[in-house]
Amino acid sequence: MAVKSMTKSQILDHLSKKTGTTKKLSGEFLEELVSLAHKEAKKSFVIPGLGKLVVVNRKKRMGRNPATGATMVIPAKKVLKFRLAKAAKDAIYQK
Repeated sequence: MAVKSMTKSQILDHLSKKTGTTKKLSGEFLEELVSLAHKEAKKSFVIPGLGKLVVVNRKKRMGRNPATGATMVIPAKKVLKFRLAKAAKDAIYQK
């Protein structure tokens, strides 16, 4: 059975209760954190204890068109990846 993830409203409600602030203030904080992550992602953006956003260069590679089965070259490009911190991995993958 699949577990549903928290909605933005549920996250804001939880943050506001934990910090003793309003949902509006918690929402502004969350929006500012996301905005900062977008701006700083090119240099790698770290959220201590959670992980970091890093830009990775992918090499060009051979692929296959699923509709026709023809081989094709997939060009090189930059992609954004999120790498989990060890503390987050330990919390998620407990034995």
